[in-house]
Amino acid sequence: MEKTLNRIHPVSDPEATYFLQVSWEKDLGTGFGLLLSDCQCAWTGKVSEADISREAADIEMDREKYVEELRKALIAGEESAGKYNFVIS
Repeated sequence: MEKTLNRIHPVSDPEATYFLQVSWEKDLGTGFGLLLSDCQCAWTGKVSEADISREAADIEMDREKYVEELRKALIAGEESAGKYNFVIS
């Protein structure tokens, strides 16, 4: 299993710092787990392969392109800094 951990500052609360851990087996396209923490609380979730396919279809984006955008937003870290915004709600 592979994992990444990134520090994020959501646009919804720029003064706050959150840590986002993403874990996956083969690649993001087969599904992944998320852990989000503000160092006081933590939230977890899972995204299935079916969820990814459904979301790509909903926004009418090629599935492989969608998975690549997920990779850039969730695990690329500094490489994608400033290109993606996070909103915590």
